[in-house]
Amino acid sequence: MKIQEIKQLALRELQEKSAVLEEELFNLRFQAKMGQLSNPVRLRIVRRDIARVKTLLGDKARAAAASPTLSPVPSKTQSSTPSSTGKTK
Repeated sequence: MKIQEIKQLALRELQEKSAVLEEELFNLRFQAKMGQLSNPVRLRIVRRDIARVKTLLGDKARAAAASPTLSPVPSKTQSSTPSSTGKTK
C-alpha cells in the first residue's frame, strides 16, 4: 500500500486497517511455520504497511494533542482566601 493512499484515510479507517494488517501478518506467520507460504515477500510488505499505518496514527494523535482548537484546558485559578481546616485553637 502506498503512503499516499494511507495518508488519505481517516483516523478510524487507519485503526481498522491496522487491525486487518495485524491479522494478515498473523496468518502469514502461521502459514510460514506450516510451510504453506506461497509468497514469503508478503511478510515483509505487510510488516512495512503496519509500520506506515502506526506511524500515521501516532502523527495524527500528536497533532490532535498539540492542536489548541480541539479542547482548550481552562486554567486553574487560586482563591485568595485560605481554606479552613475545621480546627480551632
